[in-house]
Amino acid sequence: MWKAVSLEDWMENRVSELSSVRPVVEEIIARVGSGGDRALLELTRRYDGVDAESILVGEEEVEAAYHAVSDKVIANLIEADARISRFHELQKPKELWLEEVEPGVVLGVRNTPLDRIGAYIPGGRAAYASTALMCTIPARVAGVRSICCCSPPPISPMTLVAMDIAGVDEVYAVGGAQAIAAMALGTESILPVQKIVGPGNIYVTMAKMLLRDRAEIDFPAGPSEIVVLADDSARPEFIAADILAQAEHDPRAASLLVTTDPGLPGQVGLHLETGIRDSERGEILEKAMENTGYLVAASMEHAVETVNRAAAEHLSLQVADPMGVLHGIRNAGAVFLGSYSAVACGDYASGTNHVLPTAGYAQVYSGLDVQHFCKRTTVQLITRDGLERMGDTIEAIAEAEGLDAHARSVRIRRQSS
Repeated sequence: MWKAVSLEDWMENRVSELSSVRPVVEEIIARVGSGGDRALLELTRRYDGVDAESILVGEEEVEAAYHAVSDKVIANLIEADARISRFHELQKPKELWLEEVEPGVVLGVRNTPLDRIGAYIPGGRAAYASTALMCTIPARVAGVRSICCCSPPPISPMTLVAMDIAGVDEVYAVGGAQAIAAMALGTESILPVQKIVGPGNIYVTMAKMLLRDRAEIDFPAGPSEIVVLADDSARPEFIAADILAQAEHDPRAASLLVTTDPGLPGQVGLHLETGIRDSERGEILEKAMENTGYLVAASMEHAVETVNRAAAEHLSLQVADPMGVLHGIRNAGAVFLGSYSAVACGDYASGTNHVLPTAGYAQVYSGLDVQHFCKRTTVQLITRDGLERMGDTIEAIAEAEGLDAHARSVRIRRQSS
Protein backbone atom coordinates (compact mmCIF):
# COMPACT_ATOMS: atom_id res chain seq x y z
CA MET A 1 0.00 0.00 0.00
CA TRP A 2 3.00 2.34 0.50
CA LYS A 3 3.21 4.01 -2.89
CA ALA A 4 4.20 7.07 -4.85
CA VAL A 5 1.28 9.47 -5.24
CA SER A 6 0.56 12.78 -6.88
CA LEU A 7 -0.38 15.67 -4.65
CA GLU A 8 -3.58 16.22 -6.63
CA ASP A 9 -4.81 12.65 -6.06
CA TRP A 10 -3.92 12.76 -2.36
CA MET A 11 -5.79 16.05 -1.89
CA GLU A 12 -8.82 15.02 -3.96
CA ASN A 13 -9.34 11.92 -1.83
CA ARG A 14 -9.86 14.11 1.27
CA VAL A 15 -12.53 16.28 -0.38
CA SER A 16 -14.53 13.58 -2.15
CA GLU A 17 -14.99 11.58 1.04
CA LEU A 18 -16.61 14.55 2.78
CA SER A 19 -19.11 15.51 0.09
CA SER A 20 -20.33 11.93 -0.29
CA VAL A 21 -22.08 11.90 3.11
CA ARG A 22 -24.08 15.10 2.74
CA PRO A 23 -27.49 13.47 1.98
CA VAL A 24 -27.29 11.23 5.05
CA VAL A 25 -26.28 14.12 7.29
CA GLU A 26 -29.08 16.34 5.99
CA GLU A 27 -31.60 13.63 6.88
CA ILE A 28 -30.18 13.27 10.41
CA ILE A 29 -30.34 17.04 10.98
CA ALA A 30 -33.97 17.11 9.87
CA ARG A 31 -34.86 14.25 12.22
CA VAL A 32 -33.27 15.93 15.23
CA GLY A 33 -34.90 19.24 14.35
CA SER A 34 -38.37 17.69 14.35
CA GLY A 35 -37.94 14.93 16.94
CA GLY A 36 -35.66 16.38 19.61
CA ASP A 37 -34.60 14.00 22.38
CA ARG A 38 -36.73 11.18 20.99
CA ALA A 39 -34.87 11.36 17.68
CA LEU A 40 -31.52 11.42 19.50
CA LEU A 41 -32.37 8.23 21.41
CA GLU A 42 -33.56 6.52 18.20
CA LEU A 43 -30.42 7.52 16.31
CA THR A 44 -28.22 6.43 19.21
CA ARG A 45 -29.89 3.03 19.13
CA ARG A 46 -29.43 2.82 15.36
CA TYR A 47 -25.83 4.00 15.03
CA ASP A 48 -24.26 3.16 18.39
CA GLY A 49 -26.27 0.11 19.38
CA VAL A 50 -27.09 1.66 22.76
CA ASP A 51 -30.63 1.57 24.10
CA ALA A 52 -30.77 4.41 26.62
CA GLU A 53 -33.55 6.22 28.45
CA SER A 54 -31.70 9.53 28.73
CA ILE A 55 -28.81 11.23 27.01
CA LEU A 56 -27.73 13.23 30.09
CA VAL A 57 -24.70 11.90 31.97
CA GLY A 58 -25.38 12.33 35.69
CA GLU A 59 -23.01 13.14 38.55
CA GLU A 60 -23.10 9.55 39.81
CA GLU A 61 -21.71 8.33 36.47
CA VAL A 62 -18.89 10.87 36.67
CA GLU A 63 -18.11 9.79 40.23
CA ALA A 64 -18.05 6.14 39.13
CA ALA A 65 -15.62 7.07 36.34
CA TYR A 66 -13.07 8.27 38.90
CA HIS A 67 -13.17 4.84 40.54
CA ALA A 68 -12.70 3.13 37.17
CA VAL A 69 -9.60 5.13 36.21
CA SER A 70 -6.23 4.57 37.86
CA ASP A 71 -4.73 7.22 40.11
CA LYS A 72 -1.76 7.40 37.76
CA VAL A 73 -3.92 8.24 34.74
CA ILE A 74 -5.88 10.83 36.74
CA ALA A 75 -2.63 12.46 37.87
CA ASN A 76 -1.38 12.60 34.28
CA LEU A 77 -4.64 14.11 33.07
CA ILE A 78 -4.28 16.81 35.73
CA GLU A 79 -0.69 17.41 34.57
CA ALA A 80 -1.83 17.66 30.94
CA ASP A 81 -4.58 20.08 31.98
CA ALA A 82 -1.96 22.29 33.64
CA ARG A 83 0.32 22.30 30.59
CA ILE A 84 -2.49 23.01 28.14
CA SER A 85 -3.88 25.73 30.43
CA ARG A 86 -0.47 27.37 30.73
CA PHE A 87 -0.08 27.69 26.95
CA HIS A 88 -3.62 28.96 26.41
CA GLU A 89 -3.33 31.52 29.21
CA LEU A 90 -0.58 33.10 27.12
CA GLN A 91 -3.13 33.62 24.33
CA LYS A 92 -5.73 35.33 26.50
CA PRO A 93 -6.45 38.81 25.11
CA LYS A 94 -6.83 41.93 27.21
CA GLU A 95 -10.41 42.55 28.24
CA LEU A 96 -10.09 46.09 26.92
CA TRP A 97 -7.38 48.06 25.16
CA LEU A 98 -7.59 51.71 24.13
CA GLU A 99 -5.18 53.86 22.18
CA GLU A 100 -5.31 57.59 21.42
CA VAL A 101 -4.48 57.46 17.72
CA GLU A 102 -4.63 61.25 17.34
CA PRO A 103 -5.72 64.10 19.61
CA GLY A 104 -9.33 63.61 20.62
CA VAL A 105 -9.67 60.18 18.96
CA VAL A 106 -9.41 57.10 21.18
CA LEU A 107 -9.93 53.69 19.55
CA GLY A 108 -9.79 50.22 20.98
CA VAL A 109 -11.19 46.70 21.29
CA ARG A 110 -13.15 45.00 24.05
CA ASN A 111 -12.93 41.21 24.23
CA THR A 112 -15.83 39.31 25.77
CA PRO A 113 -16.21 35.52 26.08
CA LEU A 114 -19.10 33.64 24.53
CA ASP A 115 -21.88 32.64 26.93
CA ARG A 116 -22.37 28.98 25.93
CA ILE A 117 -20.40 26.62 23.70
CA GLY A 118 -20.63 22.97 22.79
CA ALA A 119 -17.72 20.59 22.28
CA TYR A 120 -17.85 17.36 20.33
CA ILE A 121 -15.59 14.65 21.75
CA PRO A 122 -15.10 11.63 19.45
CA GLY A 123 -15.43 8.08 20.71
CA GLY A 124 -15.83 4.63 19.30
CA ARG A 125 -12.36 3.46 18.26
CA ALA A 126 -10.50 5.00 21.21
CA ALA A 127 -10.89 7.03 24.38
CA TYR A 128 -10.26 10.66 23.49
CA ALA A 129 -9.75 12.14 26.93
CA SER A 130 -7.08 14.40 25.47
CA THR A 131 -9.59 15.91 23.05
CA ALA A 132 -11.92 16.68 25.95
CA LEU A 133 -9.10 18.72 27.47
CA MET A 134 -8.16 20.42 24.19
CA CYS A 135 -11.71 21.47 23.31
CA THR A 136 -12.76 22.81 26.69
CA ILE A 137 -9.67 24.28 28.37
CA PRO A 138 -9.41 27.21 25.91
CA ALA A 139 -13.10 27.95 26.54
CA ARG A 140 -12.55 27.87 30.29
CA VAL A 141 -9.51 30.15 29.99
CA ALA A 142 -11.52 32.55 27.81
CA GLY A 143 -14.21 32.76 30.49
CA VAL A 144 -17.10 30.98 28.74
CA ARG A 145 -19.95 30.65 31.24
CA SER A 146 -21.46 27.33 30.13
CA ILE A 147 -19.64 24.43 28.46
CA CYS A 148 -21.42 21.28 27.31
CA CYS A 149 -19.91 18.20 25.72
CA CYS A 150 -21.41 15.51 23.51
CA SER A 151 -19.70 12.17 22.94
CA PRO A 152 -20.87 8.82 21.53
CA PRO A 153 -21.99 6.26 24.13
CA PRO A 154 -20.68 4.50 26.01
CA ILE A 155 -18.37 7.35 27.03
CA SER A 156 -15.13 6.00 28.45
CA PRO A 157 -14.50 6.68 32.15
CA MET A 158 -11.19 8.35 31.28
CA THR A 159 -12.94 10.82 28.99
CA LEU A 160 -15.53 11.61 31.66
CA VAL A 161 -12.75 12.25 34.17
CA ALA A 162 -10.99 14.55 31.70
CA MET A 163 -14.20 16.50 31.13
CA ASP A 164 -14.62 16.93 34.87
CA ILE A 165 -11.01 18.06 35.34
CA ALA A 166 -11.44 20.60 32.55
CA GLY A 167 -14.55 22.07 34.20
CA VAL A 168 -17.27 20.93 31.79
CA ASP A 169 -20.77 21.83 33.01
CA GLU A 170 -22.91 19.30 31.10
CA VAL A 171 -22.18 15.99 29.37
CA TYR A 172 -24.50 14.20 26.95
CA ALA A 173 -24.04 10.66 25.67
CA VAL A 174 -24.84 11.26 22.03
CA GLY A 175 -22.53 11.20 19.05
CA GLY A 176 -22.31 11.66 15.32
CA ALA A 177 -24.07 14.23 13.19
CA GLN A 178 -27.06 14.01 15.55
CA ALA A 179 -24.97 15.46 18.40
CA ILE A 180 -23.98 18.44 16.26
CA ALA A 181 -27.61 18.98 15.28
CA ALA A 182 -28.71 18.84 18.91
CA MET A 183 -26.19 21.44 20.05
CA ALA A 184 -26.97 23.75 17.14
CA LEU A 185 -30.76 23.44 17.12
CA GLY A 186 -31.45 22.55 20.75
CA THR A 187 -33.67 19.78 22.12
CA GLU A 188 -35.70 19.27 25.30
CA SER A 189 -32.48 18.38 27.17
CA ILE A 190 -29.77 20.33 25.34
CA LEU A 191 -29.94 24.10 25.19
CA PRO A 192 -28.63 25.58 21.92
CA VAL A 193 -25.02 26.79 21.92
CA GLN A 194 -23.40 29.76 20.23
CA LYS A 195 -20.45 27.81 18.89
CA ILE A 196 -19.54 24.16 18.30
CA VAL A 197 -15.94 22.97 18.39
CA GLY A 198 -14.16 19.65 18.17
CA PRO A 199 -13.06 17.05 15.64
CA GLY A 200 -15.02 14.09 14.35
CA ASN A 201 -15.56 11.79 11.42
CA ILE A 202 -16.80 13.02 8.05
CA TYR A 203 -20.44 12.89 9.22
CA VAL A 204 -19.66 15.16 12.16
CA THR A 205 -17.64 17.52 9.98
CA MET A 206 -20.38 17.77 7.36
CA ALA A 207 -22.99 18.44 10.05
CA LYS A 208 -20.89 21.29 11.44
CA MET A 209 -20.57 22.83 7.99
CA LEU A 210 -24.30 22.53 7.26
CA LEU A 211 -25.36 24.08 10.57
CA ARG A 212 -23.14 27.16 10.52
CA ASP A 213 -26.20 29.35 10.12
CA ARG A 214 -27.45 28.19 13.53
CA ALA A 215 -24.21 27.95 15.50
CA GLU A 216 -20.74 29.18 14.66
CA ILE A 217 -18.11 26.45 14.31
CA ASP A 218 -14.38 26.36 14.80
CA PHE A 219 -13.52 24.89 11.37
CA PRO A 220 -13.87 21.60 9.49
CA ALA A 221 -11.93 19.05 11.56
CA GLY A 222 -12.30 15.56 10.18
CA PRO A 223 -10.14 12.42 10.08
CA SER A 224 -6.55 12.96 11.15
CA GLU A 225 -3.80 13.69 8.65
CA ILE A 226 -0.07 14.33 8.60
CA VAL A 227 2.44 15.55 6.06
CA VAL A 228 6.11 14.91 6.76
CA LEU A 229 8.70 17.04 4.96
CA ALA A 230 12.06 15.28 5.15
CA ASP A 231 15.54 15.47 3.67
CA ASP A 232 18.47 13.04 3.80
CA SER A 233 19.09 13.83 7.48
CA ALA A 234 15.75 12.34 8.56
CA ARG A 235 15.45 9.06 10.41
CA PRO A 236 13.03 6.75 8.57
CA GLU A 237 11.87 5.00 11.74
CA PHE A 238 10.76 8.36 13.20
CA ILE A 239 8.83 9.23 10.05
CA ALA A 240 7.09 5.87 10.00
CA ALA A 241 6.23 6.19 13.69
CA ASP A 242 4.59 9.60 13.16
CA ILE A 243 2.62 8.37 10.14
CA LEU A 244 1.33 5.35 12.03
CA ALA A 245 0.48 7.44 15.09
CA GLN A 246 -1.94 9.56 13.04
CA ALA A 247 -3.14 6.68 10.85
CA GLU A 248 -4.34 4.63 13.83
CA HIS A 249 -7.06 7.21 14.55
CA ASP A 250 -9.29 6.34 11.62
CA PRO A 251 -9.37 4.23 8.43
CA ARG A 252 -9.84 7.52 6.55
CA ALA A 253 -6.74 9.15 8.07
CA ALA A 254 -4.40 10.51 5.40
CA SER A 255 -0.61 10.68 5.45
CA LEU A 256 1.95 12.00 2.99
CA LEU A 257 5.75 12.02 2.93
CA VAL A 258 7.34 14.78 0.85
CA THR A 259 11.08 14.31 0.55
CA THR A 260 14.09 15.47 -1.39
CA ASP A 261 15.83 12.13 -0.78
CA PRO A 262 14.78 9.49 -3.38
CA GLY A 263 16.08 6.68 -1.17
CA LEU A 264 14.08 7.62 1.92
CA PRO A 265 10.59 6.32 0.95
CA GLY A 266 11.84 2.75 0.60
CA GLN A 267 13.36 2.82 4.10
CA VAL A 268 10.20 4.36 5.57
CA GLY A 269 8.10 1.70 3.87
CA LEU A 270 10.00 -1.10 5.63
CA HIS A 271 9.35 0.49 9.02
CA LEU A 272 5.69 0.98 8.15
CA GLU A 273 5.33 -2.71 7.33
CA THR A 274 6.86 -3.67 10.66
CA GLY A 275 4.75 -1.19 12.58
CA ILE A 276 1.50 -2.36 11.01
CA ARG A 277 2.37 -5.99 11.61
CA ASP A 278 3.12 -5.39 15.28
CA SER A 279 0.18 -3.08 16.01
CA GLU A 280 -3.02 -4.04 17.80
CA ARG A 281 -4.80 -1.61 15.46
CA GLY A 282 -3.39 -3.19 12.32
CA GLU A 283 -6.73 -3.40 10.54
CA ILE A 284 -7.30 0.37 10.87
CA LEU A 285 -3.71 1.07 9.82
CA GLU A 286 -3.99 -1.08 6.70
CA LYS A 287 -7.09 0.81 5.56
CA ALA A 288 -5.49 4.16 6.33
CA MET A 289 -2.53 3.16 4.15
CA GLU A 290 -4.88 3.45 1.17
CA ASN A 291 -4.83 7.22 1.84
CA THR A 292 -1.07 7.29 2.37
CA GLY A 293 1.87 7.74 0.06
CA TYR A 294 5.04 9.61 -0.77
CA LEU A 295 6.21 12.24 -3.21
CA VAL A 296 9.83 12.97 -4.18
CA ALA A 297 10.48 16.68 -4.72
CA ALA A 298 13.17 18.01 -7.04
CA SER A 299 14.36 20.58 -4.48
CA MET A 300 13.61 21.89 -1.02
CA GLU A 301 11.86 24.89 -2.59
CA HIS A 302 9.60 22.51 -4.52
CA ALA A 303 9.00 20.48 -1.36
CA VAL A 304 7.99 23.56 0.63
CA GLU A 305 5.58 24.69 -2.06
CA THR A 306 4.10 21.18 -2.15
CA VAL A 307 3.38 21.09 1.59
CA ASN A 308 1.89 24.59 1.41
CA ARG A 309 -0.54 23.36 -1.23
CA ALA A 310 -1.35 20.30 0.91
CA ALA A 311 -2.21 22.55 3.89
CA ALA A 312 -2.12 19.62 6.27
CA GLU A 313 -3.48 19.34 9.78
CA HIS A 314 -0.06 18.26 11.10
CA LEU A 315 3.20 19.19 9.37
CA SER A 316 6.40 17.56 10.61
CA LEU A 317 9.64 19.18 9.42
CA GLN A 318 12.25 16.45 9.77
CA VAL A 319 15.02 18.31 8.00
CA ALA A 320 18.53 19.47 8.84
CA ASP A 321 17.44 23.13 9.18
CA PRO A 322 13.82 23.10 10.40
CA MET A 323 13.84 26.76 11.48
CA GLY A 324 15.06 27.81 8.04
CA VAL A 325 12.29 25.82 6.35
CA LEU A 326 9.66 27.12 8.78
CA HIS A 327 9.93 30.64 7.34
CA GLY A 328 8.58 29.30 4.04
CA ILE A 329 5.57 27.54 5.55
CA ARG A 330 2.26 29.35 5.04
CA ASN A 331 -0.38 26.65 5.38
CA ALA A 332 -0.48 24.12 8.22
CA GLY A 333 -2.62 23.47 11.27
CA ALA A 334 0.38 22.79 13.50
CA VAL A 335 4.09 22.54 12.71
CA PHE A 336 6.53 20.22 14.50
CA LEU A 337 10.17 21.19 14.15
CA GLY A 338 12.93 18.59 14.08
CA SER A 339 13.17 14.85 14.52
CA TYR A 340 12.35 14.80 18.22
CA SER A 341 9.18 16.90 18.04
CA ALA A 342 6.85 13.93 17.81
CA VAL A 343 3.36 14.93 16.70
CA ALA A 344 2.05 12.97 19.69
CA CYS A 345 3.60 15.63 21.96
CA GLY A 346 1.08 18.12 20.62
CA ASP A 347 -1.66 15.52 20.79
CA TYR A 348 -1.34 15.18 24.53
CA ALA A 349 0.70 17.38 26.77
CA SER A 350 3.17 19.86 25.29
CA GLY A 351 0.43 22.48 25.64
CA THR A 352 -0.51 23.43 22.09
CA ASN A 353 -3.96 22.46 20.87
CA HIS A 354 -4.53 19.34 18.79
CA VAL A 355 -7.93 20.40 17.41
CA LEU A 356 -6.86 21.54 13.95
CA PRO A 357 -8.32 22.11 10.48
CA THR A 358 -8.11 19.17 8.09
CA ALA A 359 -8.77 18.46 4.39
CA GLY A 360 -6.83 21.52 3.24
CA TYR A 361 -8.76 24.00 5.37
CA ALA A 362 -5.51 25.08 7.03
CA GLN A 363 -5.23 27.41 4.04
CA VAL A 364 -7.87 29.64 5.64
CA TYR A 365 -8.43 28.47 9.24
CA SER A 366 -6.29 28.45 12.38
CA GLY A 367 -6.27 25.73 15.03
CA LEU A 368 -8.43 25.96 18.14
CA ASP A 369 -7.32 28.62 20.63
CA VAL A 370 -8.69 31.06 23.18
CA GLN A 371 -9.73 33.58 20.52
CA HIS A 372 -12.25 31.08 19.16
CA PHE A 373 -14.27 31.59 22.31
CA CYS A 374 -14.17 35.40 22.38
CA LYS A 375 -16.05 38.13 20.60
CA ARG A 376 -14.25 41.35 19.72
CA THR A 377 -16.12 44.64 19.89
CA THR A 378 -14.53 47.84 18.63
CA VAL A 379 -14.72 50.87 20.92
CA GLN A 380 -14.23 54.54 20.14
CA LEU A 381 -14.28 57.76 22.13
CA ILE A 382 -14.19 60.95 20.08
CA THR A 383 -14.04 64.41 21.63
CA ARG A 384 -15.32 67.61 19.99
CA ASP A 385 -11.76 68.40 18.92
CA GLY A 386 -11.35 64.93 17.47
CA LEU A 387 -14.62 65.22 15.54
CA GLU A 388 -13.51 68.55 14.12
CA ARG A 389 -10.29 66.98 12.84
CA MET A 390 -12.10 64.33 10.78
CA GLY A 391 -15.42 66.08 10.19
CA ASP A 392 -14.70 67.42 6.70
CA THR A 393 -13.63 63.97 5.51
CA ILE A 394 -16.74 62.25 6.92
CA GLU A 395 -19.16 64.83 5.55
CA ALA A 396 -17.58 64.83 2.10
CA ILE A 397 -17.67 61.05 1.71
CA ALA A 398 -21.22 60.77 3.10
CA GLU A 399 -22.53 63.45 0.75
CA ALA A 400 -20.77 61.84 -2.21
CA GLU A 401 -22.52 58.59 -1.37
CA GLY A 402 -25.85 60.37 -1.21
CA LEU A 403 -26.30 59.71 2.50
CA ASP A 404 -27.15 63.18 3.73
CA ALA A 405 -28.34 62.06 7.17
CA HIS A 406 -24.91 60.62 7.86
CA ALA A 407 -23.29 63.92 7.00
CA ARG A 408 -25.81 65.87 9.07
CA SER A 409 -25.21 63.69 12.15
CA VAL A 410 -21.63 64.99 12.13
CA ARG A 411 -22.39 68.52 10.99
CA ILE A 412 -24.98 69.15 13.73
CA ARG A 413 -22.39 68.33 16.36
CA ARG A 414 -19.75 70.56 14.79
CA GLN A 415 -22.20 73.47 14.64
CA SER A 416 -23.50 73.07 18.20
CA SER A 417 -22.44 75.57 20.86
